[in-house]
Amino acid sequence: MTLMEAVILGIVQGITEPLPVSSSAHLVIIPSLIPGFGQPSVAFDVLLHLGTLVAVVFFLKREIAELIASFLPEKVPTAGARRTDAGERAANRRLVLWIVIATFLTGAIGILFRERIERLFESAETTACMLLITGVLLFLSDRVKKNHRNTAEMNLADGIILGLVQAAALIPGISRSGSTITFGIFRGLERKTAATFSFLISIPAIAGAVLLKAAYLIRLPAGDFPALGAGFLAAAVAGFLSLKLLFAMINKIGLAPFAWYCWCFGAAALILLGMR
Repeated sequence: MTLMEAVILGIVQGITEPLPVSSSAHLVIIPSLIPGFGQPSVAFDVLLHLGTLVAVVFFLKREIAELIASFLPEKVPTAGARRTDAGERAANRRLVLWIVIATFLTGAIGILFRERIERLFESAETTACMLLITGVLLFLSDRVKKNHRNTAEMNLADGIILGLVQAAALIPGISRSGSTITFGIFRGLERKTAATFSFLISIPAIAGAVLLKAAYLIRLPAGDFPALGAGFLAAAVAGFLSLKLLFAMINKIGLAPFAWYCWCFGAAALILLGMR
């Protein structure tokens, strides 16, 4: 793999992973439409996901710090410093519990149905159809008007439902961020709250996937390091910029533009696949 190819793949991964357009759909459909396209190595795929993980952690560093601090003894604030409210600390601890529950459900279902899910990656047509469904979810989320619950008002049902939805998003074509954000909105969460929780639960999910395949990184030849490093950096930078774009759009514009993209890309893929 050349340096340019690594950068391009890193940018594609970084853009499509956070945005609600299903990175798995792009990884399945695009190679199937390009004759002679060589799939990147597992090690390269691991590094690309690690790059997007770094982007999410850096983007949500303040929220993550607050969650960690809620379990630590609070220091006496200096003059003019803000003292965290006890109710806010309790809400953050509950939020961590919802993240743990969602992660457990996602992991358990992913392990139980791993072989069936992996077989779905062999069908570009199925993936394109799932992308159309993602578009429907995104479009419907913009029709919801009664969504005013914030992080402090989240409950056990939210953690369970969004954990199950994230597990369903293991199916290629179902966007992980898109499905979890939309179901959070359907549950009455504020758009920013739904998006924040979506990416908070993505951190252990992506980290788990990286750890499962980390052994492939040990056998990397030294000559591949420049290209792999470039892909990692491209994914991290593109992922961070995509997150900023999504959070800027979600309240001002909504998710409808991404719905139209999913419909157009999915429909075009079905037409082109049918013409082969």
